[in-house]
Amino acid sequence: MAKVKGRLSPSDELKIMRRIVDITTSETELDGVLNEVVKTATDITGADSVFVYLFDDSHGTLVLRASKTPHARELGKITLKVGEGITGWVAKTNKPVAIPEKAFEDHRFKAFDVLAEDRYEALVSVPIIYKGKAIGVINVQHRKPHEYPANVQNLLSTIASQLGGVIEHARLFTDTKLKALQFDSLVKVSQTITSEKYLDEILSLIVVVTAEMLNSKICSIMLLDQKGTELVIKATQSLSEDYKKKPNLKVDSSMTGEVIKTRKPLVVGDVRHEKRYFYRDMAVKEGLSSMLAVPMIVKDVAVGVINIYTKAPHVFTRQEVDVLQMVANQAAVAVENTKLMEEALKAKEALETRKLVERAKGVLMKMQGLSEDAAYRMINKKSMDTCRSMKEIAESILLMAEFQRGG
Repeated sequence: MAKVKGRLSPSDELKIMRRIVDITTSETELDGVLNEVVKTATDITGADSVFVYLFDDSHGTLVLRASKTPHARELGKITLKVGEGITGWVAKTNKPVAIPEKAFEDHRFKAFDVLAEDRYEALVSVPIIYKGKAIGVINVQHRKPHEYPANVQNLLSTIASQLGGVIEHARLFTDTKLKALQFDSLVKVSQTITSEKYLDEILSLIVVVTAEMLNSKICSIMLLDQKGTELVIKATQSLSEDYKKKPNLKVDSSMTGEVIKTRKPLVVGDVRHEKRYFYRDMAVKEGLSSMLAVPMIVKDVAVGVINIYTKAPHVFTRQEVDVLQMVANQAAVAVENTKLMEEALKAKEALETRKLVERAKGVLMKMQGLSEDAAYRMINKKSMDTCRSMKEIAESILLMAEFQRGG
């Protein structure tokens, strides 16, 4: 359909409404629906710019999700509080706004350098309504002064209302699809924990799966040392040697240490400009930006931290935080299970050593007429003199006795 400027004819309106029906029956992916909204709004108004903002429940903000002009890097990152700017005012009041010229002089206007909205003279902004509530906003802009006839404004409002349910359902579909992918990744993590692989292999697999799941540049697992005073990197999928060789972090004097002490997630908008972050130079070199760190908790005790970093500034959603926390807790279970297994093996080995030493003492007591204490001291002294374990000394004594009996 050709771009329509000025007042719309009844036939134009009918074509547009048919197009809306097509969108409602053909699109299920959120990006697809939003792109169709942008195209339709452009065709109705002949706009130079069209932006679609959606409400993010987890942060209580409006997020730029679609645009006519190329803003791929800004999509999902430009945010507004409800009530902030003309867009925020429309979302807060559920009322449209039409400004034919000098929109940038309106007292509600908020400019973004990356969007250069102040170069647009005219603006019409309508709320996207679902169940009587604004879930987003459509902004249409012109570089030169432009009148928006009443029927054009009404049609934009009608489209926003008609597609509100479609957008909401598409968002739920997209979220469900994402959760399904995340669940599949979590299942992989769980399977590693119940496998018989060693801890290092388990943790290495967890960071790889997590980095892929949350689209992060670096994911790392840091565990507390035996004293509980420092965090040590145990696994990362990063290829950077500088990152892998980062010094241990003191729990009492580092940002990541706060995660251990508070047992709460920590979000940093940009580590390159965060004074409390020790390795800002490395972050710049490696191209790291936003960080999310969550505690690894098992039996109400924090045993380590999982960190993820993004390449570009990123606003972590509540869902992303929750997913990483689930992974962290499962990783903590893997660490705990491994410790318990190691303790069980040590106990088993200690018991076997004790049995061998008891048998060896019996042999010495019988062959050399020694007391029990004297026999034990002899085994212990031999162990210290030869730098061999008491188990090895006991096995040698028993082997010698067996050889003598055979001779």
